[in-house]
Amino acid sequence: MDKLDIDLLKILQENARITISELSKKIALSRPSITERILRLQEKGIIEEFTARVSLPAIDRATILFIQLSSLKVSNNEFEIMIKEDQDVLECHRVTGNTSYFIKAAVKDMSNMKLLIDRLMPYGDINTTIVLESPVPYRHVVPKGND
Repeated sequence: MDKLDIDLLKILQENARITISELSKKIALSRPSITERILRLQEKGIIEEFTARVSLPAIDRATILFIQLSSLKVSNNEFEIMIKEDQDVLECHRVTGNTSYFIKAAVKDMSNMKLLIDRLMPYGDINTTIVLESPVPYRHVVPKGND
């Protein structure tokens, strides 16, 4: 990846709906070159998808939780099938150490948090943390330079 690819990634992460013409002007490359670079970044798996980021408070899911699940009582496969279907779950990561899974979830309120915890309790021991504030809620990423 060169500087132009990195600039392209920065711009696309800020606004994935930007037109090829606008990208061409910002990066000072022809439209076919921009299109070719985007396709190459997709083929390499650097760009996984183009998507919209949704505001959780705007859709009435402002309570964000981090849940640690340990002492798994079922197989990993059984748990992972279930967790993929739970719409309150934003992310789920199988990890090393005493905790088996870290889960990020977003719910409407405390009663919905209770329902989520009740759904998870049969699968293992639960430790829940409520997010008070997110000073870095999301970060655009690009390859680090050789500093």
